[in-house]
Amino acid sequence: MGPTELAYAGIARQAELIAAGEISSRELVELYLGRIAVHQPQLNAFRVVLAERALLEADQADSRRSAGAVRPLLGVPVAVKDDIAVAGEPTCHGTNAHGGPAAADAEVVRRLREAGAVVIGKTNVPELTIWPFTETATFGATRNPWDLQRAPGGSSGGSASAVAAGLVGAALGSDGAGSIRIPAAWCGLFGLKPQRGRVSMAPKARCWHGLSVNGVLTRRVGDTALFHDVASGAVEIDVDRVPPPPVSFATAAMTPPGRLRIAYSRAVPFGVIAKLDPSVVAAFEETIELLRSLGHQLEECDPDYGKDTLPAVTVRYLRGIHDDAQAMPHPERLERRTRGMARLGGLIPPALLDRAMAGEAALTSRLNRLFDDHDVLLTPATAAQAPPIGKLEGRGALWSLNAVAGWVPFNGVWNVTGQPAATVPAGMTPEGMPRSVQIVGRPADELTLLSLAGQLEAERPWAEQHPPQFG
Repeated sequence: MGPTELAYAGIARQAELIAAGEISSRELVELYLGRIAVHQPQLNAFRVVLAERALLEADQADSRRSAGAVRPLLGVPVAVKDDIAVAGEPTCHGTNAHGGPAAADAEVVRRLREAGAVVIGKTNVPELTIWPFTETATFGATRNPWDLQRAPGGSSGGSASAVAAGLVGAALGSDGAGSIRIPAAWCGLFGLKPQRGRVSMAPKARCWHGLSVNGVLTRRVGDTALFHDVASGAVEIDVDRVPPPPVSFATAAMTPPGRLRIAYSRAVPFGVIAKLDPSVVAAFEETIELLRSLGHQLEECDPDYGKDTLPAVTVRYLRGIHDDAQAMPHPERLERRTRGMARLGGLIPPALLDRAMAGEAALTSRLNRLFDDHDVLLTPATAAQAPPIGKLEGRGALWSLNAVAGWVPFNGVWNVTGQPAATVPAGMTPEGMPRSVQIVGRPADELTLLSLAGQLEAERPWAEQHPPQFG
């Protein structure tokens, strides 16, 4: 296996190679550090690269393997989104309003280390993880490996850019209104937002009042499944909990789903103005035909969004931004647009937030009536293709909020309901940009999504395609 092939091999294959002694953890970490040194100046995917620490952890992993240790990710490098704590490093949230180093790893990072993973660095995010683009006054613009003049998405933009360019095999992300699924869609990756409560948010209890969950961005369905097998599970602080699945996530990813009843819809929630890009429509329609050819039953059926879905998202989103801004050690250092978003959130009284939270069960029940007769819902992943870098530079809070709502109207509702949803690559545009679709599952049913995504991956082996400049 050559260096480029190894860089794009994914964490499951890399774990196998290290366990078999075919490569060492140090060799793999050095490979990635070399690629980062070459490509980071173009991409700006990482906020910080932990080179010395990663090499030390790699040597420790190699020693453990030589001593007979067996762990599912022993010696495999991963990256961590910079809203998730890594001991000894600041959690910057895309801003210089942050405080000092974290005293301990977040629970999801601790579980990855327990599985043997090596943390190679922390990836860039938009300020306070607000936007579906990753451009900040403090850390600069992160770029899409498929087109350096375009955004990789956000808020897990640095994680998506790093994985898509072969700078790491997997990177942690979080998803509060599409922040795993959007960058996965625009960078040609697989991005699963798991069921709320599947992956611990500790030391946070409930981020953005329950909208946000932790997850991962990878090139392959099997890599995401492996991550969830090692990283899932709640701890005492976690408000939301979900029982483990009856089989492993990895098993589901390798098992064909059988004949599914799949609803498809291009409808957007009431109040959102969105114009679908022709490439988005083409990806959606081609995927419908592919699914039919695989034997699934397809039926057009729109979710019952009603008039309360968009407010249910925005109330928690804006109030969550306000709360995050207030909690920063130096809120006066936040960007003007971020302060504007925080002010909007401050206009939401506690009573309105309480009503939104109290209405969650009814909204979830109504939206999930679709799943009485269907196993999966298929939608476009986003309405727009990846925007140019700086598209909204200089724009204020309200202008930016309205613009991005039209770009990504299909995502945030499933953060309110908490159920799993994923973006799946669906070919390329004539200009060489990735296309994707979104699949939504029943509550706590990641297994069906992984199984269906694995079937689609077998038909469309997207991981074999690399951004030309980084292949």
